Amino acid sequence: MLYTGLVSITFRKLKTDEIIDLVKKAGLQGIEWGGDIHVPHGDLKTAQEVGDATRKAGLEVASYGSYYRVGTNEDVEKSFKDVLLSTSALNAPTIRVWAGNVGSALADEEIWTKIVEESRLIADMAQEKGISVSYEYHGNTLTDTTDSALRLLQEVNHPNIYTYWQPPIDLDFDDRINGLRVVKPWLSHIHAFHWVNREKLELANGENEWRRYLDEVSKVPGDRYVMLEFVRNDLPEQFIEDAEILKKLVDI
Repeated sequence: MLYTGLVSITFRKLKTDEIIDLVKKAGLQGIEWGGDIHVPHGDLKTAQEVGDATRKAGLEVASYGSYYRVGTNEDVEKSFKDVLLSTSALNAPTIRVWAGNVGSALADEEIWTKIVEESRLIADMAQEKGISVSYEYHGNTLTDTTDSALRLLQEVNHPNIYTYWQPPIDLDFDDRINGLRVVKPWLSHIHAFHWVNREKLELANGENEWRRYLDEVSKVPGDRYVMLEFVRNDLPEQFIEDAEILKKLVDI
């Protein structure tokens, strides 16, 4: 089943209570809380308070959007422990991580090996807490192309590793939807937005494309969130409009 939500870093300038109120007003169902500003790694008091406030408002914590970059940490267990503790305090079911800090075209075998091995380690750590790990589907990481993302997921080969999906802004529609089909066996959540030539536009302008994306996503077994990320001019009013489109799209 598909659920609707917001990625909190869409509104970095808003406080957590303002974001909760906005999501409730929009009639969405969950929030992915960002680890760079709203719920910092290791700040367990904030994590628990934000998680409790989210649920008290009748919303769910969809995931913890950490900014943990796999393969870039000297002491993995110590670095990831803070992320894991914050996720547990939020009572979030999933941690979003980044597959390194180098694009696949520049990544040598040493980088690949480090990211694959560290992915398995953090997947084990999270699994002990009943939490899954999902890669951000993003440029300048090893999920920056369909082929690279597929290679990474296959090489890691861990039952607790998944991937988000979002439409790569430099590809055409056919390449985007083909990439989505390729990663469907590992699919967790979706980040939804509509950009053209790197300009943020109203989701309504991409409604037909998103209807086809979500038709593919709806065929994947299990529950997942489709979460708005980025809105035109970063305006709360635009978010409310986009939320109406998203709710219509998810009800397919």
